[in-house]
Amino acid sequence: MTNTTHAVPIHTLTTHSLITKAGHSITARVFESIGENKGVVIIAPATGVAQYLYDDFAIWLTEQQFTAITFDYEGIGLSVNRHVKYSKSDKLSWATHDCAAVLDFAEQNYPDQKRTWIGHSVGGHMLGMMDNTDRIDQAITVAAGTGTWWFNAPPTRRIAWLFWYFIVPVAVPLYGYFPGKKLRFMCDMPKGVVMQWRRWCLKRDYAVGYEGEWLRQRFARVTMPITALQFSDDEMMSARNIEMLHQFFTQAPQTRLEIKPSDVGQKRIGHIGWHRARYRVLWEKYILNALQTDTEINTKSHLTANNHCSGTA
Repeated sequence: MTNTTHAVPIHTLTTHSLITKAGHSITARVFESIGENKGVVIIAPATGVAQYLYDDFAIWLTEQQFTAITFDYEGIGLSVNRHVKYSKSDKLSWATHDCAAVLDFAEQNYPDQKRTWIGHSVGGHMLGMMDNTDRIDQAITVAAGTGTWWFNAPPTRRIAWLFWYFIVPVAVPLYGYFPGKKLRFMCDMPKGVVMQWRRWCLKRDYAVGYEGEWLRQRFARVTMPITALQFSDDEMMSARNIEMLHQFFTQAPQTRLEIKPSDVGQKRIGHIGWHRARYRVLWEKYILNALQTDTEINTKSHLTANNHCSGTA
């Protein structure tokens, strides 16, 4: 693991290379809290959204006395080890290797801190695909729903069929990866990620519908409280998509909130962008409230779990 420290105003930012159990490395960054640390917040990005785009939000978290951890999945952003066409990753490996490595890092470096997972879009899916979510005290999902294309919001539904039935099946075999930059649509992504995503989006029950009972049961094992935020003007995720994803978390207590742009003094929020500085009102009104909800209960639960684990072989 290598550490690089950068001088930035007020807070401390460090960059870390994490080696996953699969042997590849991913890049994570830590934004240390300003003052007393109230907990660690892991920001799990949406598909194809580089971690630096969450910087405004991460810095705001430090001002609220939380340590924020951002990262890129393998094959994306700072975690492209070679050309993306050489990546062997898919979305399940993002969960089982990359997300697990970030959670291990958070636990090792902040063992007594409450851990909150904020999952944007696919970052919320990861909660049901990881096998070590028992070490997460609380989760907040943002615009996270199934990708089943015929349930998508109308703007996406109108083009999704073209993307999944024509563009992806032609472009990915031709280039050996998804050439998002050439197509000016999203970013370059590993072949395995996009082809697996396609298989899931063609199933009514999305990933669970394709992968089967083992994944359904993994979602069902998640027990931490989840606050699910959805945006009324999300051009990708419909309310149906979001409801369908969260129904798989059968054992997790959930609070779902729909946010309209007018609720936070904006004309638009959409699927991507809530993490930019102009949405500070949204963070203060909804995310900070969620972070503070049941803090004492969750912290006690986390400490109890730590004591229990230390007493077992």
